[in-house]
Formats: sequence, structure tokens, C-alpha cells
Amino acid sequence: MKKILLIEDEEDIRENISEILKAENFQVIDTDNGHTGVQLAQKEFPDLIICDVMMPELDGFGVLSQLRQNPFTDAIPFMFLTAKAAKEDLRQGMELGADDYLTKPFTRNELLGAITARLEKKVALERQSRNKLDELRGNISHSLPHELHTPLNGILGLSKLMIDEYNSLEQSEALEMLDKIHASGERLYRLTQNFLLYADLELISTDQERVKALRSNGIKTWTKTLIAEVATGKAKLLSREADLELELQEAMLIISEPKFKKAVEEIIDNAFKFSKPGTPVLVNSSCYNNTFKLSVTDYGRGMTAKQISNLGAYLQFERKLYEQQGFGLGLTIAQRIIQLHGGELIIESVTEKQTIAQIFMPGKSLI
Repeated sequence: MKKILLIEDEEDIRENISEILKAENFQVIDTDNGHTGVQLAQKEFPDLIICDVMMPELDGFGVLSQLRQNPFTDAIPFMFLTAKAAKEDLRQGMELGADDYLTKPFTRNELLGAITARLEKKVALERQSRNKLDELRGNISHSLPHELHTPLNGILGLSKLMIDEYNSLEQSEALEMLDKIHASGERLYRLTQNFLLYADLELISTDQERVKALRSNGIKTWTKTLIAEVATGKAKLLSREADLELELQEAMLIISEPKFKKAVEEIIDNAFKFSKPGTPVLVNSSCYNNTFKLSVTDYGRGMTAKQISNLGAYLQFERKLYEQQGFGLGLTIAQRIIQLHGGELIIESVTEKQTIAQIFMPGKSLI
């Protein structure tokens, strides 16, 4: 049963449209308020939104603008209902991303015809997206980035040298080579796991039911100890314990511990990776008004505005994945994990001076 969200402040019109849709076996969720409509769209993930333009407080244009800024509602088909048919109104709606425009008064057939057209187009786009994502997942082993070649070449080259020089190698030389082989293997494993995780997250993000289930599964994670362990572990690994500054408050989030840990690891790893030893890395967390905030600040080389804007951009499947190097994949994974759980990753940076990465998520303070 297809789910339709109806946002209309005139009661008679709202009830008439609801009756028509229910008679056609649609599940209807309705409201007379734009603000409530935005909340319902983000909670229910309807298959189609029908929205009046002229409403008090938040009008239809405001509703559409907010939904198009959210990665989990920006693709929901959106149809305006309006008594106004001026060209400038039509243009404004289409520029904001409306899919159709139905001018009052309209007939039952006109309404159902417009709905059918929008839903059929949605199904076609979803099918195309699934095909592309399945292709990515199926062929990922054949399109791994050039970055993977470095550790792989290290493993193959050093192991071949050990085989060829087995009888003449000193024990210390052999141990040194084995240590480098092991380090290359760990790097290769992490890169491979990141690409597989990225593909899985992209598949989840295209399925609104899976997103909804993810946010309501009730799995809880306490943040303070986890963040501290990740941050101190990264600092110790890089011999930068003196650079790390922690100021953490306890909070509880609805997210699995492995997922939250992964997001935190990538953000903190990025801060250490792109800042010099001897410069501070500040990790702060707090929770206020049911919003958890994690802030990671470093004073390294920073990110350009283009790098930040490209973060999390939809992967072009015809591109080679080696373009997702450096700042790209780790932070993209962190961003996607946070978004899938109803949060947001915001990065502010001044090149060669400072980068601040901030996570905002629904949370509960435990102070």
C-alpha cells in the first residue's frame, strides 16, 4: 500500500482528497500545518507528498525547501496544490524541486492521474538507483582505487624478496620485512573494509524502510568511554598522546556501538592524519536539549571549500574509485553513518590553519 502525506490547511479540501485516496487503497497521513508536515515526512517517509501552497506560518514553498535540504526526504515526489496559477508561482515551485503542480479546482481523475504519474516515475528512478548500486557492490573488487596498489605491492615485493634471499637474510632483516608486510596488510584490509562498508551504507540509504528501522531499533550506545578510547588509541598509535586534549560529557545515542565507533574513528583519524605532531587535537562532546554534539578540532593543513562541498557527493558509477582518496572516503563513511541515524556532520575549515568537524545527533544527556 502506497503512503501519501497530505498537507492542506482547508479542512473540507483535506477531507475530500483523503476520501478519494483511501477509496483508491492509498494509506493517507494528513495534517493542516506545514511544520507538522515536515516532521511527518521525516518520520514516515511517504511515497508521495501533496502540499497546499498558501498556508499560515510555513507555506508550501517553505515545506519543500526544508525537505529538499534533507538527504532522506529530498527524493520524495512532491506535488503542489494551489489556487494560484501565475507563471512566477509555477516557476518558484519547480526551481525548488517540485515534481508537479495541480491547480484548484481539479477533478478526481486529474488528481489520480497526477499521482499515478509521479509514483510510476519514482519506481523507475528507484529501480535505476538499485541497479547502479548493485553494480557497484558486485564490481567493487574490480574497481578498487589506485591507493590499494601501494600496500599490495609492498606485500608482494617484500615477500618475494624474502623468498629469493631466504638463505642469506639476517634475522633482524627478516623481522623488519615481516613488520612492513604486516603493516601493509593491515592498511589493505582497512581500505577494503571501508569500500565494502561504503557500498553497504549507500544501499541502506536508498531504502527508506531500512533507514526507518535503523533509527527505531532501540540499540543504545554510551559515548564518553568509547570516544576516549578511540581518541587515546589513535594518539598512542601515532605517538601523539601529548597533542590530544579531551573534554567529554556522557550521553546516550540510539546507534550501535560499532557504527558510532567507526564514525568517530574516521573523524579523529582525519584530524591526526592531516595535522603535524606538536599541534593540538581537541575532542569535545556535550549533550543539550536532546542533541548530542561531538567536536574534533585540529590545526593542520585544512580542507578547501570544494573538498568540503564534495564530501558525501553521490558517487558517479562511471568514475574510477581512485578519485575518492585523501579526505574522501573515511569522512564520507562517517557522514553517511551519522545521516542514517538522523544526525549531521558539519565541517568548517581554513586551509593551512584549522579544521573543525562536528557531529550533531539525537541524544540524551546522562550528567
